[in-house]
Amino acid sequence: MCLVCDRIQMIREHRNPYFVRELETGYVVLGDHQHFRGYTLFLCKEHAVELSDLEPKMRLKYLEEMSLVAQAAAAAFHAEKMNYELLGNGDTHLHWHLFCRVRGDLDGYGNNGAGPVWWYPREKMYDDANRPSPEELAEMKTALLSELERLLAQRAESGTI
Repeated sequence: MCLVCDRIQMIREHRNPYFVRELETGYVVLGDHQHFRGYTLFLCKEHAVELSDLEPKMRLKYLEEMSLVAQAAAAAFHAEKMNYELLGNGDTHLHWHLFCRVRGDLDGYGNNGAGPVWWYPREKMYDDANRPSPEELAEMKTALLSELERLLAQRAESGTI
């Protein structure tokens, strides 16, 4: 089983403390490490390797929902810019990395503190000091869920989702 499938199984068993909400095509979770406060993932419900592996309707819905999750994260965590990444070299399960960015978040790395998140040293990004406390995690989940619910209600009212 893949790492993302393992995380989804934990969600289904109510054992993933980072789980925020289920959508039609995927699961919204906060990242285990929060150097980039608001770092969120959107895990595809279907085990697929590439976007092109999804049926066209599913692909479009997945992309639409990912955009909604990013919009909610940006609002909840006051991002100045969002970074969207659909990576995969070791993982063979579609999932988006949604990074909330603010000026100076690279802490002296990159070009005047600006650049891709992967320029930040891996050992610092994944340091246990960047794990949110249970209280911080609860606050972050509440903020993200509140924004998601607001946007979903707004779209439902306008008939766009």
